[in-house]
Amino acid sequence: MNTLFVTLQAAAPAQQGGGMSMIIMIVLLFAVMYFFMIRPQKKQQKALQEFRNSLKRGDKIVTIGGIYGTVDEIMENKLVIIVDKDVKLRVSKNAVQKDFDQNAETPQAKQ
Repeated sequence: MNTLFVTLQAAAPAQQGGGMSMIIMIVLLFAVMYFFMIRPQKKQQKALQEFRNSLKRGDKIVTIGGIYGTVDEIMENKLVIIVDKDVKLRVSKNAVQKDFDQNAETPQAKQ
């Protein structure tokens, strides 16, 4: 028991200098999280918002719910999309996920 107490007293001064390294490690952890998680997500959100603002009549889109359609009419916050011959849907601009013509790769294009 007595040797344990002496060992703890000897180790205490060494821990005082380690406080600065702990702060540096925490700062580095937050920096890594920012550059690998937060920053790319913000870039992706900005690109998606620019895509939504650049939509025009005739663009082929996919909604978040997986509905494929063609833009027929554009309003301030809404779109009217043609899903089939006589079927039109009114959806929010925020429901538009992507342009499926732009991102689709056919097997022939890969070869």
